[in-house]
Amino acid sequence: MKLLILQNLILLTQINEVGGDIGEPDCELTEPFVVAADGTLSPWLVNLSNQNVFRIHSDKILTIVEPSGTLLDKYVDLVKE
Repeated sequence: MKLLILQNLILLTQINEVGGDIGEPDCELTEPFVVAADGTLSPWLVNLSNQNVFRIHSDKILTIVEPSGTLLDKYVDLVKE
């Protein structure tokens, strides 16, 4: 699991690089959760889609960091449900 820092959003997710044609999304996010300022997690795009796997362009990611142990534990508990 990684924390993805996007321009207006922080996601905690499993991420994999995927091949694709030029211009196509090249990162696959599995079970992404939005990290709120208070550390709570909520599923990304839950009100818009039933999917749990999404693809985005890597150029939308500002940086990727390791999550804290506490945040990682919360994520693992939520994904198990």
